[in-house]
Amino acid sequence: MPPQLLPASAAAFAPRASSVNVVLGSKVEPWLTQTLKRINRVKRPLNSIPQHQRCLTETLSSPNAIWTLASLMLPKAPESELRKDSNPLIEAIFNYQIIHVEAYIVHVDMVLRNEVAYKLTPGSIEALIEYHKEIYCVNAKADTYDWPEKEQHAKKLHEDFVQAINKFVFRTHVSALEGLEEEGAGELLCGKSEEVKNNIMGLLNKPLLPPPPKIVDVVRQPPLLPSSPVGANIWSQSTHSPAMPAPVEPWRVLPSSPNVTSSVESTTPIWANMALHEIQVPSPTVPYSQPYSTAEMFYSSPMVTSPIPALPLPSMLASQCGVGVGYGGFGWDRYQEYTTTI
Repeated sequence: MPPQLLPASAAAFAPRASSVNVVLGSKVEPWLTQTLKRINRVKRPLNSIPQHQRCLTETLSSPNAIWTLASLMLPKAPESELRKDSNPLIEAIFNYQIIHVEAYIVHVDMVLRNEVAYKLTPGSIEALIEYHKEIYCVNAKADTYDWPEKEQHAKKLHEDFVQAINKFVFRTHVSALEGLEEEGAGELLCGKSEEVKNNIMGLLNKPLLPPPPKIVDVVRQPPLLPSSPVGANIWSQSTHSPAMPAPVEPWRVLPSSPNVTSSVESTTPIWANMALHEIQVPSPTVPYSQPYSTAEMFYSSPMVTSPIPALPLPSMLASQCGVGVGYGGFGWDRYQEYTTTI
């Protein structure tokens, strides 16, 4: 993008220069030649680019070369002091004023950007500053509630407007020079005045904003965690339980073998003489015991187990392996016949 170059006279609070900065291209547009011939009472030769540049520079540097950019209808007094009348025309006449926004040309560029730059005259700047201070700021303070620093905010709002209106430079296409009139004066054509009006009203109508409300920190109680003192009794049970054994799988459980007491001492001849087919001992079954679980304290998915038949412990078989029982069940009452046969 080409650089936006402006002369020093376009800066804020800078006075008007004695000569306008005009830069023409290698070819002069026909409409510019016709415009210069139309506004000059005395015919001047316009056969070359330097002649066009000299004529345009002298015309725009004239003290009377003042352009009317826009016209604003603004209130004459604050809203509380405006006159009330049943006739709207009477109200408009007594309550409103028209401020003509005037400017002079500070720069013409027909090479890089093909634009012309306007800067407001001191009279227009002063009129807008007075309206902003005496009317707009008064209405803005009346429309907002009071707070301790309200006057300082209103003063800062006005100071910002003073800076902005002095820096205001309106740029438009060089075709705006077609509105050039005698002695360098002129008016904006093709709806450019409405654009200027919107820009200036945007600077005037900056709101007076009260300070944002203070944020009050809400103290919230932190959520209960396992390390919190309130839940220490519950969570400590799951970590410290020396009295409870750890869960063991059923197939790892070994049967206990306590000492079996019998009324008759077991001797070798008795067990040796007993045939294997005469002994009918039920097949042992695996005991089913519910594994220890802490599901009451923790949530876990249910464990799927297949039913396991109960296995009698050796202590339960002690009575069946005794001598007294063997006499009736296995034929030990006829042991004399076996000894005689042998």
